[in-house]
Amino acid sequence: MPVVANGIPEILALAGRDLGRSSWREVTQELIDAYAEVSGDHQWIHTDPVRAAEGPFGRTIAHGYMTLSWGIPMVAELLQVTGVGMALNYGVNKVRFPAPVPVGSRVRLHAEIAAVEEVGRGGVQVTRNFTFEIEGSAKPACVAESLTRYYP
Repeated sequence: MPVVANGIPEILALAGRDLGRSSWREVTQELIDAYAEVSGDHQWIHTDPVRAAEGPFGRTIAHGYMTLSWGIPMVAELLQVTGVGMALNYGVNKVRFPAPVPVGSRVRLHAEIAAVEEVGRGGVQVTRNFTFEIEGSAKPACVAESLTRYYP
């Protein structure tokens, strides 16, 4: 069950809250190829299974930014905000990709509310710590601070 915050006062009360972990998402070659089409990033390490088999990871790997892009749908499994007029993705801080995500692996998101700060026009900025975990790996695929602003 996701955490539900209704309105700005309940969002403010989320500071320091661990939101838990999303469901697992499988990384398939079809998803990697679709991301390559949308992004225009066709580097062989992602899109050429034959060449990638001879490369440093023994198979294709997901784009780092593909993994990062899953943050929004995955965090939606963990947090639902209601009673606001508008939500804006404000940006991402301190993005790192510590481990590759091989095709065939599974990824999930662990999210925490690091901070909630008041901003202009009665809004708040929520800083969430995102850690994208790879099943069976000691290192995460991606770590980042995601910023979202909510306005009444």
